[in-house]
Amino acid sequence: MEIAHLRNLLESAGIPCDVRNDRLGGVVGEIPFVECWPELWVRRSGDVLRARGLIDEALRPAPEAVAWVCPGCGERIEPQFAQCWHCAAAPEPEP
Repeated sequence: MEIAHLRNLLESAGIPCDVRNDRLGGVVGEIPFVECWPELWVRRSGDVLRARGLIDEALRPAPEAVAWVCPGCGERIEPQFAQCWHCAAAPEPEP
C-alpha cells in the first residue's frame, strides 16, 4: 500500500513513475525476499531529486501534536481540533 501511495504522490506532482515487483509477494521463500520487494522507478532522470524530496517529506514522521488552550474561554482542546468546541475560537498562531 505504501508504494502505491508514493506512486500516486509523485504522479500528482507531475512525475511519471512505475511500480515494479508489486505482484511478487506470493513467491517469497521461493526466491530471496529482497528480490520480491516492490520498487518505485522514476521514468525521467531529471525528476529523481525532486521525487526523492517528495518521498522523504511524505515518509517523515508527523510532529507530536500538542493540546492547546482556547484563548477565548480557557478550555483545554485536544490537538486534532482546529477550533474550540465551546466558543468556536481558533488557536493563537505560533510565533
